Amino acid sequence: MSFVLLFSVFVIATCGLIYELIASALASYLLGDSITQFSTIIGVYLFSMGIGSFLSKYVSRNLISVFVRVEFLIGLVGGTSAALLFLLFEQVSSFRILLYSIVSLTGTLVGLEIPLLMRILQEKFEFKDLVARVFTFDYIGALLASLLFPLVLVPHLGLVRSAFLFGAVNVIVGLWTLHLFKSDVAWPRALRAGAIGILIFLVTGFVLSDRIMSFAETSSYPDKVVYAKSSPYQRIVLTRSHNDTRLFLNGNLQFSTRDEYRYHEALVHVGLATLENPKKVLVLGGGDGLAVREILKYPSVESITLVDLDAAMTSLFHNHADLSALNGGALRSPKVKIINTDAFLWIKENREVFDFIAVDFPDPSNFSIGKLYTTSFYKNLIAAVHDNGLVVIQSTSPYVAKKSFSCINTTLEAAGFMTTPYHAFVPSFGEWGYVIGTKKPFTAPTRFPEGLKFVNPSTVATMLQFPPDMMVAKTEVNRLNNQILVRYFEDEWSEYVR
Repeated sequence: MSFVLLFSVFVIATCGLIYELIASALASYLLGDSITQFSTIIGVYLFSMGIGSFLSKYVSRNLISVFVRVEFLIGLVGGTSAALLFLLFEQVSSFRILLYSIVSLTGTLVGLEIPLLMRILQEKFEFKDLVARVFTFDYIGALLASLLFPLVLVPHLGLVRSAFLFGAVNVIVGLWTLHLFKSDVAWPRALRAGAIGILIFLVTGFVLSDRIMSFAETSSYPDKVVYAKSSPYQRIVLTRSHNDTRLFLNGNLQFSTRDEYRYHEALVHVGLATLENPKKVLVLGGGDGLAVREILKYPSVESITLVDLDAAMTSLFHNHADLSALNGGALRSPKVKIINTDAFLWIKENREVFDFIAVDFPDPSNFSIGKLYTTSFYKNLIAAVHDNGLVVIQSTSPYVAKKSFSCINTTLEAAGFMTTPYHAFVPSFGEWGYVIGTKKPFTAPTRFPEGLKFVNPSTVATMLQFPPDMMVAKTEVNRLNNQILVRYFEDEWSEYVR
C-alpha cells in the first residue's frame, strides 16, 4: 500500500507539470511572446502551489478524505482548463484574468497534494526516508512530463485532449486511493459516484476534443475552419470562404490567397531579378512554398534549399492537394531540398554560399523568433551569400511598426550589409516592408519573368520610395542579448490593435 501511494506521487507530479505546460503553451499560442507567457504562468503556478502547501497545515483531520477530494477537483479543473480557455478566449473582456485564475486554482490544488500525501505516509517511513522517496518520485514525474509534453502530447494529442487525459488520470488516482482506504473515508459511495461522473465527463471531453476546438476556432475566425493542427511549434489553422483561403499561425494571419502573390512577388523578384543566372538559392522560413514558387520562375536556378523549423508546415503544403496547387507543386520540385530544423542553428553550421537568400520568417513577436533578426544571425547570413548576391528580409509593416522596420534595417547594417529598404501594399496586411542586404551597391531590376501579376519596373520604383509617415529616426541594433526588436514590435502593434 505504501508503494502504491508513492507511485501516486509520481503520477500526480506528472499531471501537475502537464497542466502547467499546457497553460503556458496555450497562452503563448493565444497571446504571443512565449517567453513572457511561460515565465509569468510558471511563476504564478509555483506561487499558487506554495499557497496550497501553506493551506495544507490547516487540514488536521480526515487527511485521506481531503486528499481524495483534492484529486477529483484537480482532475475537473485541470482537465477542463484548456478547453475552457480556448472556448472563452473571444468571449471574455479580460482573458488574462480568466487565465491566471485557472492557473492559480490549479496550482493551489496541486500544492495541497504532496503535503497531504507526506502526512498520510509519515507513519510508514522514517522522516528522512519519507522526504527522500517522495521527492524522488516527484522529480521523476516532472522529468517524464517534460519529455512527454513536446514529444508526444502536443504533436499527437494536442492541448485540449492532453488536459482531459491527465484530468482523468488525477481522478483515477483519487478513485484508487478511495478504494484502498474506503474504511477511512466518510460517504465513500457518494464520493465514488461523483468521481465516476467527473471521469465520464472528462472521457467525453477527450473524445470530443476536435469538435470542441473546431467550435472554439469557429468563434475566433470569421470564415470556416477547414484545417487545424497543433505542431510542437505552433497552432496551424486554415480558413476558407467561397473565394479565399487564409493561413493563420498561432492566430496570426500569414497569407490570403486573394493577394499573397503581391507579398511573395515583392519578396522574391525585386532582388532576384537583379542577378544574372542565379543558380543556388536559400529560403529560410517560408514553409508554405509560395516564395519557392516564385523562385522557380528563373530557369537558371539549379537548387533551392528550404530551411523551415516545422515539418508539419512543409508536409501540409507538400501533400495537401489544394495547397500544393497554390504553390504550383513547388515543394515537389526536384530542385528543392527541404530541411526541417532551427534556421538559427543551421545557418551557424552552414558552409555553402548562395546567390540569393530569401528570409521569410514570422514577425518578431517573441524572443524565440526575435533571435532570427539579430546581428548574430545576420553575421552568419552575410557569410552565406555570394559577393555578387543578395539577401532579402521580410520586415513587418513600415507604417504600423516604423521602429521595428527601422531596427531590422539598422541591424543588417551593423552586421555588415549595405541595405535597401522597400515596401509594397498587400490588401490583407496593408503596407508591408522588406530590406535587401548586399555587399555591393544595389541597382533596381528592369526585367522580370513573364506572368507576374504585380511586380514590374514601375511598381518597383514606387516600392523604393518612402513617404514621410513611414520614416523614423534611427533605432537601436537588435542583438541577441537585448532583443530590443521584440519590444519595439510589441509596443507598436499593441497600439495599433487597441
